[in-house]
Amino acid sequence: MDKKVKIYTTPGCNYCRQAKEFLEEKGIDFESVDVSADKEAMQEMRKLTEGGRSVPVIRVCDQVLVGFDRKDLEKALECLGA
Repeated sequence: MDKKVKIYTTPGCNYCRQAKEFLEEKGIDFESVDVSADKEAMQEMRKLTEGGRSVPVIRVCDQVLVGFDRKDLEKALECLGA
């Protein structure tokens, strides 16, 4: 089964770490990919963000969030019934 949440990150990104911790605290199953080490994931992220390079990029259901904002992410997670 595909995970409904995917987060594109880089190793030194503090907001990426915070976003992943937030998802873990909520008990949300997610896939995390390091775009600095995975060129295919970087291309996928850039396509989702129309060429953007900022991380984190969080795909939740059919929504794409750039950056980590707790309220925006909580709202997006409603599609999961979370």
